[in-house]
Amino acid sequence: MPKLAQFRAKHDAVETSAESNTWILHVDMDAFFVSVELLTRPDLRGKAVVVGGQRDQRGVVTSASYEARQFGVHSAMPLRTAAKLCPHAIFLDNRHELYSQWSDRVAGVMERYSPIVEMASIDEAYLDLTGTERINGYAVGAADRLLREITSTTGLPCSGGLGGTRLVAKVASEQAKPRGFVWVPHGSEAAFFAPLPVRRIPGIGKATEAALKTAGIDTVAQLQTMPLERLEEIFGKWGTALYRKARGIDSYEFFVDAEPKSISHNQTFGEDTNDRARLEATLSHLCQKATKRLRDAGLHARTITLTLRYKNFKTITRNETLTEPLDLDAVVLASVRGLFSRNWDGESMLRLVGVALSSFSGATPQIDLLEPERRDKLERLARATDRLRDKFGFSKVQFGGSLGDRDRRD
Repeated sequence: MPKLAQFRAKHDAVETSAESNTWILHVDMDAFFVSVELLTRPDLRGKAVVVGGQRDQRGVVTSASYEARQFGVHSAMPLRTAAKLCPHAIFLDNRHELYSQWSDRVAGVMERYSPIVEMASIDEAYLDLTGTERINGYAVGAADRLLREITSTTGLPCSGGLGGTRLVAKVASEQAKPRGFVWVPHGSEAAFFAPLPVRRIPGIGKATEAALKTAGIDTVAQLQTMPLERLEEIFGKWGTALYRKARGIDSYEFFVDAEPKSISHNQTFGEDTNDRARLEATLSHLCQKATKRLRDAGLHARTITLTLRYKNFKTITRNETLTEPLDLDAVVLASVRGLFSRNWDGESMLRLVGVALSSFSGATPQIDLLEPERRDKLERLARATDRLRDKFGFSKVQFGGSLGDRDRRD
């Protein structure tokens, strides 16, 4: 996995010109989770497939094949709704670890084309191709070769959009789906956006769409005719953003080696539960996943947070800040178990539990928390388990306390 670039707002963003040499490629994997499943289940090709859980479970659709989408099924839709819309669909449980492995393979291809790759999510990324001409040739040719290489080496379909800004690249890749590539030359951004419905612009939701419709605006072309002053009068500061977005202008730049603010993992249960053994096993599994990611990033955390969501959707978070930063499973789990015992009454039904690590540091003292011999033993154990998990998969190497976690889908 390449080092992740992030993005931040510029204070002096300027409109992309025809002379600009900036090229941003947005790569979006087509129906990624379904596509990964089809690699192991080729018999499902051409059928309506829904990933996210079983048809009668509580939960939402993670991904749907294009055959299922024809019936109105889409991501984030409740599984039971998807089952009503497409009763003949085949429903599959999530296998997060498998998806992460394939995402890493895709990222491995992308890092050969640019030193700056921002994984926006497990199935989409932005690449800054600016200045890579000596290695890759012209950006449009490099982008086309990259997309073809992803599919040829992984067997996974993808789409891409190339433009002078992240915003243009994102919208272009959406227009390219499925298995397509759209290039928006510098200076043609406004013309490219003009015929699109306003909802195609990232950031415009139902409320803004309704407000624009009230003002007689359905397409981006109509939005482009609105004076900046009028948009600011109606939408305030958001009006400025709408004016810029309608012309393909965004105000973000890449920067490299940004640390995450937190690492978190949650588990929503198929059915509400107050089974203590099951809950503690789940928390053990979540702690191990979080600390593995922490060590992979070369970080140590001081703050440990527990999240509990009850049957009535009431959610509480409780945290503990340690005296020294750490990255050891045993210390994190001990803290989480303490928070859990102090904040759960032992009877209330829970629908979700979560663990988060934050307040990061690159330091490695961990001296005052444990006796030196025990600390050394735990550090050697962590390194050994990490090596085994990297080789055989995370779910293949588990501490005994998490073996009862029946809700894991990895």
